[in-house]
Amino acid sequence: MTIKEIIHDTDTKMKKTVDNTQREFSTIRTGRASTAIVESIKVDYYGASTPLRQLAAISTPDARLIVIQPWDKNALADIEKSVLKSDIGIMPTNDGKVIRLAVPPLTSERKGELDKILKKIAEEGRVSIRTCRHSAIEHIKKLEKDKTAAEDDSFRAQEEIQKLTDKHIKEIETALAAKEKEML
Repeated sequence: MTIKEIIHDTDTKMKKTVDNTQREFSTIRTGRASTAIVESIKVDYYGASTPLRQLAAISTPDARLIVIQPWDKNALADIEKSVLKSDIGIMPTNDGKVIRLAVPPLTSERKGELDKILKKIAEEGRVSIRTCRHSAIEHIKKLEKDKTAAEDDSFRAQEEIQKLTDKHIKEIETALAAKEKEML
């Protein structure tokens, strides 16, 4: 593997880490309704565990309401059971055609809990990025030791990897700040 390939591979892994962290942030319920809160809920549909987004249209008509409209009306009860079993903390109301989830405003206690969860997710993302950095630098040092890369090239590559690390950690920090602001 060449130095350029190592840098490219590291950048790709770090981007995936940032995307995964942002996806995890989107599943955290704030005071605002978001379809991401319920999309990944698994529904036992005719014996198969199926993601909710494959069974129903999910929309947010206003900032405090999520509407789930199943394509198959027979799945309504199964969807309602799965929403109740999930850990989103919202009571569904079923009118026979759609399921409505009224998102309650957050209490200060719940905001504190969510803030801790958000910080934990962000830290896991940062650790993953630093692990990618460590792995890439070790690989580059091995190339230098094996005399397949010059010392100057190795030094420049390590600087480049550090710049990528700083950039991706900053993206996680920005996403965390945006999510915390959304909670307020």
